[in-house]
Amino acid sequence: MTTYSVALNFEDGVTRVIQCDDDEKVTEAAFRQKINIPMDCRDGVCGTCKCFAEKGEYELEFYLDEAMTEDEAAEGYVLTCQMMPQSDCVIRIPASSAACKTAPEEISATVAGVDRLSETSFSLRLMLDRPMQFLPGQYVNVSVPGTGKRRSYSFSSAPGATEASFLIRNLPGGVMSSYLAEAQAGEQVTLTGPMGAFYLRPITRPQVWLAGGTGLAPFLSMLEQMVEQGTDQPITLYYAVTRAADLVELDRVQALAERIATLRVITILAAPEDDHPRKGFVTDHLRIDDLCNGQADVYLCGPPPMVDAVRAHMAKLGVTPASFHFEKFNPTEEKAAAA
Repeated sequence: MTTYSVALNFEDGVTRVIQCDDDEKVTEAAFRQKINIPMDCRDGVCGTCKCFAEKGEYELEFYLDEAMTEDEAAEGYVLTCQMMPQSDCVIRIPASSAACKTAPEEISATVAGVDRLSETSFSLRLMLDRPMQFLPGQYVNVSVPGTGKRRSYSFSSAPGATEASFLIRNLPGGVMSSYLAEAQAGEQVTLTGPMGAFYLRPITRPQVWLAGGTGLAPFLSMLEQMVEQGTDQPITLYYAVTRAADLVELDRVQALAERIATLRVITILAAPEDDHPRKGFVTDHLRIDDLCNGQADVYLCGPPPMVDAVRAHMAKLGVTPASFHFEKFNPTEEKAAAA
């Protein structure tokens, strides 16, 4: 018997990863792990458990056309009461986690270390009490010791490891930044998640990845997975920051690039006083050809102005990418000040 990991993505952004045997239906595995995917019949008759499989191989047993048509099945829809995975899978559930009687997972962790990478960023390393499964690109809420508050950060490490890492912007006066400046190894934190719709989908076409500052974090997680899984599709990573000193984790990116033959890394600096081959912003360098004339998946993680500028730039070029996934990050303290 083989057991596979099945990620259930709920419509409220919560993800839960369950274990499902190759001779077990997804709804049965979910119920065994105390998650109630909506269903009525268990027999492929009613269609209540219809979901969308974003990734993975699987077998579907009996179902009626009234429950799901052959065209829907060809598009990737599944009846989870008749679905048996044949690989790791990702399934989009058209219901909230609360409706399915589940919630984000909580995992305790110990601070393994904090590295001051530059004036603008920290790296936080945590040892987890048990591995946390997530989709590369997703985030968790991290408790800030001694404050009763939490902050959201994308993993910069690979899924399923006992050590997790996060690339965190240094925001002077910020709750997490103030803590990290004084953090001690051995202190306890709690991770709640994973969450978020920004995660790596199956790679079937060229990839264009745009990282602004600490928005590099989710792409590091994606690259770690690419090292393990491999791809024959070209990946171009644009890494844009203000100053040369802000190009943190670049050695790690280049080390990963040596192990991913199709990866090309392009760095861009905005500060006019710094000497660099590419100056300005991502939109100063992104051309129609770079976007494969629209035949590419575009992923973007950065501050809201960067996301808005890239969307406007693609519209000006007349390019609509095959898919466009983005994550806007905005520090909690800044949002509060703007309210």
